[in-house]
Amino acid sequence: MIQRIQSVYLLLVAILLVVALCIPVGSYLCPNGFEAGFTNLGVRMEDGRLLSSWGMFALLLFSAIVALGTIFLFRNRVLQIRMTIFNSLLLLGYYLAFVAFLFVFRSRLDASFHLSWGLCLPFVSLVLNYLAIRAIGKDEVLVRAADRLR
Repeated sequence: MIQRIQSVYLLLVAILLVVALCIPVGSYLCPNGFEAGFTNLGVRMEDGRLLSSWGMFALLLFSAIVALGTIFLFRNRVLQIRMTIFNSLLLLGYYLAFVAFLFVFRSRLDASFHLSWGLCLPFVSLVLNYLAIRAIGKDEVLVRAADRLR
C-alpha cells in the first residue's frame, strides 16, 4: 500500500536528490585566489565559461524520477525491489561520474578541491534505498505467507 514505510523512504530519496541537484558538491580553489564552485551542472570559471558536467545532473534527475515512480509500484513488490536496486546503481554511477569529472576538472584548472556537504545527500539516499528494499522484502514475505495459509 502507498502508506507503508518504504513509500516514506522512497519519498525521502526523491526529496534528497532534488535538493542535491540544487546545491554545490564542492569548490576548486585556484592558485590566483579565485574559487570556482562545482555544481552538478558544471564548474563556473572566472571568465564566465561553464565546464559542463551535465551527466551528473542527468543521473541525479533520473534517479529522483525513478524513486518517485517506484512509490506507485506498490502492487508489484518484486518490480518495486528491482527498481529500487536500479536506483541504487544509478546513484553509484553518479559517484563514479563525480570522480571522473573531479579528475578532469582538477587537471584543467590546476587547483585544489574542497568537498561540500551536498555530496553526502546521494549517499544518504543510497542508505534509504537499502532500507526501502528491506521493508519491501518484508512485505513480500508477509504476503506470501498469507497466501500460503489460504
